[in-house]
Amino acid sequence: MIEIRDVPESDAGRMVDFAGLVFHVRADDNELDSWKPRRAERLGAYDGGTLAGQLAALPMRLAVPGAFLDCSAVTFVGVLPTHRRQGVLTSLMARMHADAIAADRPVAALWASQGAIYGRYGFGLATRAIGLEVDTSRPLDLRTTPDDRPLRLIDIASAPGILDPIHRRGLAARPGGLVRDPEWWTRGILRSVDVEAPGFTEPRVVAHPAGYAVYRANGQQTIRVVELVAETPQVEAALWRYLASIDLTTRVHAPTRPVDDLLPHMAADPDQVAVKENYGALWLRLIDVPAALRARSWAAEDAFVLEIEDARIPSNSGRWRLTTGPSPACDRTTDAPDLTLTAADLAATYLGGTTPAALTRIGAMTEHAPGSAARLTAALSVPLAPYINDDF
Repeated sequence: MIEIRDVPESDAGRMVDFAGLVFHVRADDNELDSWKPRRAERLGAYDGGTLAGQLAALPMRLAVPGAFLDCSAVTFVGVLPTHRRQGVLTSLMARMHADAIAADRPVAALWASQGAIYGRYGFGLATRAIGLEVDTSRPLDLRTTPDDRPLRLIDIASAPGILDPIHRRGLAARPGGLVRDPEWWTRGILRSVDVEAPGFTEPRVVAHPAGYAVYRANGQQTIRVVELVAETPQVEAALWRYLASIDLTTRVHAPTRPVDDLLPHMAADPDQVAVKENYGALWLRLIDVPAALRARSWAAEDAFVLEIEDARIPSNSGRWRLTTGPSPACDRTTDAPDLTLTAADLAATYLGGTTPAALTRIGAMTEHAPGSAARLTAALSVPLAPYINDDF
């Protein structure tokens, strides 16, 4: 019989070995130990003395439109191949949901190794990202005039204190990212070795009064952009111009950028900037639907009756009257629904990255009141596409 219980601190290392087993990697080769979930809520599915499955939830703060919400950042999820299709993951997810509700965390989030799995647990794909490649064998001419305030290289030790205020202002402008603490900066963005970029240097940091770029270099004349944050298009242009003009390099690779990144539009020669990848990123789960809908800001004042289907968290199911605008409200109702949708599809639209109009067109969402999907799309819209640059 499977028993779900907390994993003690003494077994945190065991979770690292377990992750290496289920993801077919060597823990030492992939720096899993550096992300050992020391401060996470660690759950184990035990079959007698055997750890048959695991899940960790990091208490974090997620940027949503107009607010920061307490979030369970789910990671280290896995089930032994000998225990698949025995309800292990279902039991772990149910416990995670219960713990999040008890902790008043309205949302949970994860990166999915297999996206098809998590829709069954109420997660929806809420953000996407693109990868960019810039040919810098010739000067990068920009249509945007770069901000001419000075740039400076800063040391890694002082970087978190300098970069974090800029990063937080960026989160307030663009939903989808996580609030970072100093440990997250050091062990994540600024870690000395990036196993996904073998042969690259330690991170270098260039700072502007209203932006920054973290990057690495290698002996093949390539700059790899870890993160670039800018408060205006002019600051963004200044940082890209700097990266493109570094001596002894001919290529800039930015493997993760927002889908509405400005650089492809800024470049005077569009062929100099290529979009190499477009991929799903953060999956979101609304743990407490009414609390989440009340918490975010809305782009239009309107009212809807939403019929939500949530097999995993029954308290979310049913009909809700959602009033959007400056004082959002979400309360139970027996009125006829304008739209019927699953909790997973509501989560996919919550940050503004996926639209109810698109989901209605493909048949995933049912529109009972003509035009309601388009109206909800307008209310959910955000100025900047949701994006996250924190893998966990």
